[in-house]
Amino acid sequence: MTRLRLGPLLRYVDGDGGGTATVWVEADRPSTAEVRCGDGAYGTSRTFRIAGHHYALIPVTGLTPGTDTPYEVLLDDRRVWPPEDSRFPPSTIRTPAVPDPELRVSFGSCRWASPPHDEPDPIGPDALDTLATRIAGHPAAARPDVLLLLGDQVYADETSKATRRRLAERRDLSEPPGAEVADYEEYTHLYDESWSDPAVRWLLSTVPSCMIFDDHDLIDDWNTSASWLADMRAKPWWQERVLGGLMSYWVYQHLGNLSPDELAADKLYAAVRAEPDGTELLRRFASEADRDPACARWSYRRDFGRTRLVMVDSRAARVLAEGDRAMLDEAEARWVRDQVLDGRRTEDRGADGGGPGGPPGRGPYDHLLIGTSLPWLLPPFIHDVESWDSALCGGERGPRWARFGERLRRAADLEHWAAFPDSFEDLAALIAEAGSGPDAPATVCVLSGDVHHAYVAEPSWTAGDGPDARIVQLTCSPVHNSVPGYMKLGFRFSWSGPARRLGHALIRHGRIARSSVNWRKTGGPWFGNQLMTLTLRGRSAGLRLEQARARGRAPEAGPTPGAELVTVQERSLTP
Repeated sequence: MTRLRLGPLLRYVDGDGGGTATVWVEADRPSTAEVRCGDGAYGTSRTFRIAGHHYALIPVTGLTPGTDTPYEVLLDDRRVWPPEDSRFPPSTIRTPAVPDPELRVSFGSCRWASPPHDEPDPIGPDALDTLATRIAGHPAAARPDVLLLLGDQVYADETSKATRRRLAERRDLSEPPGAEVADYEEYTHLYDESWSDPAVRWLLSTVPSCMIFDDHDLIDDWNTSASWLADMRAKPWWQERVLGGLMSYWVYQHLGNLSPDELAADKLYAAVRAEPDGTELLRRFASEADRDPACARWSYRRDFGRTRLVMVDSRAARVLAEGDRAMLDEAEARWVRDQVLDGRRTEDRGADGGGPGGPPGRGPYDHLLIGTSLPWLLPPFIHDVESWDSALCGGERGPRWARFGERLRRAADLEHWAAFPDSFEDLAALIAEAGSGPDAPATVCVLSGDVHHAYVAEPSWTAGDGPDARIVQLTCSPVHNSVPGYMKLGFRFSWSGPARRLGHALIRHGRIARSSVNWRKTGGPWFGNQLMTLTLRGRSAGLRLEQARARGRAPEAGPTPGAELVTVQERSLTP
């Protein structure tokens, strides 16, 4: 009897009312997977095999725009979802109306798997778990239309006690890589642990999700520098780790980011599905992607009505050679630019001046979301340190300083956009271009995580008046993790006046040219397990930050189980 091993995950839902969706599942054996919806919409797919595991990404068609449709998952004609004893409402596929008046986008990053429910959680309630509980308790209330998970969905280098026990059953943990994951099979354990949590499993079955990796999906500080990469490739266990990481990311996260049309055009996906066992095909692809990042593209674009999301790979697409460092290789940077500006070029507009599908005088979108796991705008002192360090490593102050800069870069995790100064400026120029002109969007929001706190930053351009759109850096992290007290103090200090003056001294020492943008913090920093939500309606945009907190209790009362999402900031981003 075929069982559902993991999932279902509702991944893609057509943002323009096209009536299509995709649902990801893992079965315990080869099977035919089906999705049957209450309104007659349907999809089926045969599983494909990778390293002894069986997966399907089921395209669902015939969905009615503007509806919220319950669905079931069947394997070999036997219903496996929802479970008979489920305490949650039915999983549904909610399709947008045409036109859809409102879009809610929730986002965050950095999630350690929650411990079993009979164990204490030393880092506090999981924001995803708490969101699931709230939605399940109030099915008719507002909920996200899409969930953006901006990196560190799993931690390959910081495993839980339960995972370490499983690893110890396979190999000797006294040998490298020790209690870190070593290969594809061990990566599957991480996803099992993270996505099998009952509340999170239900949440991911009923709220569409878009994902991108960050360093801990592979290893801390992944692709920091050319010398870092050379040192890692010299380790005997690294090759299997990176192959397992990229292979599992492709299966568990990347495929679901793609639309049915993109899946149909994907040659690797077609080849893997055509083989009785696609493991070697996927291994060769992962090996090529590791050796030459330009041969694979992990970035992607999604349009939700008149909101555009361009999700940028800011890890695997890097150019690391000193003197030529870039966050994105040339082809990737060109692709990102094309997606951001698609429909805004003069030749793409109709005679009335509006973008395709847009009203006269309007571009193709009212809101542009640029997703990148690493913040574009950091606290200014941290930005200046990273820029200074980049200059040192590039030889601006000679070889001794260069060696010091590399040691500092690795020790202090100095590898954000600021550590790639040309790429930082290129992104600033692209944002300014996208946000300028009579058909500019109302907002351009850069959505990021990674740094284990949340804040809002707003730039100003040093030359001219800057873009017409409201430009904001929205950083939200972690979903479920922690930050030491000394780092909280450091983040707070990094926004201060004395820190700015110290940063300016470092900039002078590094002989660094003045940046095209300045920025200031307009919210935060906030610390805790948290999620941000953008509510986009027409050309208006609202922001809410919510933190997961244990429910309080009166002194005379007994312990109150559970947690709740508490709003700590709510504001409009548009005048």
